[in-house]
Amino acid sequence: MNGGNIRKIREKKGMTLNELAAQSGVSKSYISYIERGMQKNPSISVLEKISTALGIKFIELIETLNEPVKK
Repeated sequence: MNGGNIRKIREKKGMTLNELAAQSGVSKSYISYIERGMQKNPSISVLEKISTALGIKFIELIETLNEPVKK
């Protein structure tokens, strides 16, 4: 799982980590762990909350997590 791509999507949408946390209901530290690859198995529930807050479909988020980080 490549959580760094969540960061890329978040930054592309102009969202801060604090904004994503507030809109998703997922803690800032937990999102940060996912983005940095320290949390490799977030629950489906957490990923659904993040995808909704980012304004993307859940399946798009899952597909993105399986891609290498784009620079």
